Amino acid sequence: MSTLNVNNIEERTSGSGVSFNDKVVLNENIKLRNISTSAMNALTGMAEGDIVYNSDDGTIYVYNNTEWKPMSPVTKGTEVEYLVIGGGGGGGYDAGGGGGAGGYRSSILSEASGGGNAAGESTIKVIPDTNYTITIGAGGAGSSGSGGSNGSNSIFSTITSVGGGRGGDGIAGSGSPTGAAGGSGGGGAGDSANLTIYDGGSGQTYQGFGGGSGYHTSGYHAGGGGGGGAGAAGQDMPGSPGGGNPRGAGNGGSGITSNIDTTSVGRAGGGGGGINSDGGNTGAAGTASDGGGAGSRTGNGTAGTINTGGGGGGGQRLNGSGGAGGSGVVYVKYLTSDFSGYTQSGLTINQITSGNYTVLEITAGINGAIAFNS
Repeated sequence: MSTLNVNNIEERTSGSGVSFNDKVVLNENIKLRNISTSAMNALTGMAEGDIVYNSDDGTIYVYNNTEWKPMSPVTKGTEVEYLVIGGGGGGGYDAGGGGGAGGYRSSILSEASGGGNAAGESTIKVIPDTNYTITIGAGGAGSSGSGGSNGSNSIFSTITSVGGGRGGDGIAGSGSPTGAAGGSGGGGAGDSANLTIYDGGSGQTYQGFGGGSGYHTSGYHAGGGGGGGAGAAGQDMPGSPGGGNPRGAGNGGSGITSNIDTTSVGRAGGGGGGINSDGGNTGAAGTASDGGGAGSRTGNGTAGTINTGGGGGGGQRLNGSGGAGGSGVVYVKYLTSDFSGYTQSGLTINQITSGNYTVLEITAGINGAIAFNS
C-alpha cells in the first residue's frame, strides 16, 4: 500500500474526478465552512453528505438527507449558574452542640458562596443532550443519646457540596462531645466533664464555617456550641470559661441569602446549641436562622428546615434529643433561549420563570439525571 501526499487541492467545477484507493495525507489544513447553529438550521438546498463546522457546538455536522447530525460529541458547552447546598448535620444530645449547615456553593451573579467566598464561584458549561448527575443530600439524624450523624453531600455534575457536621453529645450520650467536621462544622457539647471545653468541628474551605465550642462549668452551668453556617461560624458557649450564672448556649452561625428563585431566602444556617437548665441556670438556648434549628432548654432541639441545608438544634440536658438537619437542594439557572427544555429521571423539580431565565429547583433525588435539550 502506498501513500499519496497532497500539498495543494484545487477546486474543480468540471471534468472527471479523481479517486484515491489508498490513504490521502494532507500537508495543509482543510478549512470547513464555519457556521452557527441558527445559520446551519436555516440552510437550504443541502444534499446528503454535506458537512459544516458548527462554531456554537465545536464539532462537525453532517447532513443525512433529513437533518444535521453531529459527527462527534459537542465540545463547546453552554454556561449555567447553580446553587448547591448539602444536607445539614444533626444536633447533639444532652446540652448538645448544634448541627453544622450543609456546604454552600454558588455561582449566581453578584451573590456570595459559602465559607467567606464573597466573589462566588465560576459557572459551569453543560453540553446539550448530555446527562448530568444530581443528588440531593439528606439531613443528618439528630442524636437521641447515640446515632447523630452528618448530613449527606449534594451533587450537580462536578459540583459537590459537603454535608454539615453533626453536633457533639453531652455526657449522657454515647457519641463524641466534640462537633464533627463537615460543609459547616457541628458545635461542641456542653454537658460533659466539668471545666472542659469541647471544640466545634471545622468547615469545608469555601463552603462553610466551623462550629462553636461547648463548655460545662461547675454547678450545671453547661451549654453547647452553635453549629457553623455558610455565612458565619457558630457561637461558643457565651462567657469566659469558669463558674457563674446564667450560662447560655451558642447561637448557630448565619447562612447566606439568595434570590435565585425570585424571592430573598436565607439558607444554610447552623443549629443552635442546647442547654442545661438544671441547677438554677437561667441562660438561654442557642438561636438559629436561615433554615437552622434552634437549640432547647426544655426538650428536643428543633429540626433544620427542609431544602435549606440548615443544621439541627441541640437538645437540653439528660432527655433532650438533637433536631435533624434539613435536606439540601440544587438550583440550576439558565437563559431560557439556550435550551428547548430538559429531560430528567429520578428527580423532583419545580420550574420557575425569572425574566429571560429558567430556574430549576431540585428538591429530591439520589443519583438522578438531567439533560438540557438542544
